[in-house]
Amino acid sequence: MPTLPWVTPNAAPSHAQAFVMASRFEVRSLGDVPRFLWKSLAAWRQVRSAPGAYGASLIAQPVKRAFYTLSAWESRDALYTYARTEPHRGIMTGLRSTMSASTFTFWEVPAGQLPIGWDDAKRRLADERARTDEAAA
Repeated sequence: MPTLPWVTPNAAPSHAQAFVMASRFEVRSLGDVPRFLWKSLAAWRQVRSAPGAYGASLIAQPVKRAFYTLSAWESRDALYTYARTEPHRGIMTGLRSTMSASTFTFWEVPAGQLPIGWDDAKRRLADERARTDEAAA
């Protein structure tokens, strides 16, 4: 599946700061991929109309059992409101048993730097994963 390109549900004011989240999810088996993909597309549709969403993109790598999300928000509260709203809330709960690993990272950027590039997001995710692995060791 190709990358779903950056969409901009709500234009960010030029003077604003954007709260950015990148995530990487890995499901336990190839058999879990279709369900995760289907559910992630429902969350994708939701984010496209979410209040406070400045932009989002999604990468699905079904053969690797890996999914990446990248989104920018007007605030941490806007992101968390989206996460607690259906269908996203039910998706998180319903997919928990299929997850092998998850990594999240957050940062802020001036709105003028949107959209965020995937190279930067993946580097930040790798750094966060390394910190988490080191702390667990």
